[in-house]
Amino acid sequence: MKVLKWIIIILASILISWLVLAVFISGDIKYEKSIVIHAPVEKVWENTNTLRGMDQWSPWNDLDPNMKKDWTGITGEAGEKVRWDSKNEDAGKGWQEIKKIDKVNKRIDTEIKFLTPYESEANAYVSVTPEGNESKATWGFTSKIPYPFTVMKLFMNMEDAIGKDYQEGLSRLKKISEKNK
Repeated sequence: MKVLKWIIIILASILISWLVLAVFISGDIKYEKSIVIHAPVEKVWENTNTLRGMDQWSPWNDLDPNMKKDWTGITGEAGEKVRWDSKNEDAGKGWQEIKKIDKVNKRIDTEIKFLTPYESEANAYVSVTPEGNESKATWGFTSKIPYPFTVMKLFMNMEDAIGKDYQEGLSRLKKISEKNK
């Protein structure tokens, strides 16, 4: 009986500590990666200003070449949306929708909703800026971890989790943009 009592006390202490610690950890997440591309801003922008354009360099297409995709809305306008559904658990199921396109400053903002393998949301963006005679493309996202799961942020390393995918995508964007510039 004493052992059970101590187990309950220890578990309750861990839970209370977790809940208290979570209060002090922001749930905000931001990750971005950039690449310099030897092509004019307009050329790079052509490959980033629509969901169909971004799909051409997405590294996640490799997860399931047979992934089902459904496109709706007007290409390159707010409201353009792609839904995907894959039998591959790593690709999962979800959708991405253009929320805002800033043609002057060459920035596209989208909302992403992952339905499987776990439910989550993020706001993604791609911006293209001049870098001398070249262009700098920045791809990133923001998201929020809900309380009390904010403690998980202490164990997360975004570079390890998605850095390789972002680098692969940006490298593909560079290759597409520099081809026939």
